[in-house]
Amino acid sequence: MYAAGHGITRLRATRAGGLRVRLLPALGLVVAATLGLALVAHGGSTAAESTVVVQPGDTLWSIAAAHYPGDDVRVRVVDIERANGLAGPTIEAGQELRLPA
Repeated sequence: MYAAGHGITRLRATRAGGLRVRLLPALGLVVAATLGLALVAHGGSTAAESTVVVQPGDTLWSIAAAHYPGDDVRVRVVDIERANGLAGPTIEAGQELRLPA
């Protein structure tokens, strides 16, 4: 037996793939947001980044100390290394470095 009355309708089958058609854009949005957040978390490019050109006599330590006063210089040196894909603290005059926010 089926119930009848105001506001009660029969269930109808959706068009072929109806649920998938509605979920696909939502899934794409979730994946894009996740990848964007992962990029930022792993030192990817952000709008708040700035750059500096290494001058003769500069070290990562001196650059970090000059650009991040009041911060722990050791942490900032590691941040600069990661942002630029450096394997160590060796830099050369004329090299352009990204400075994370």
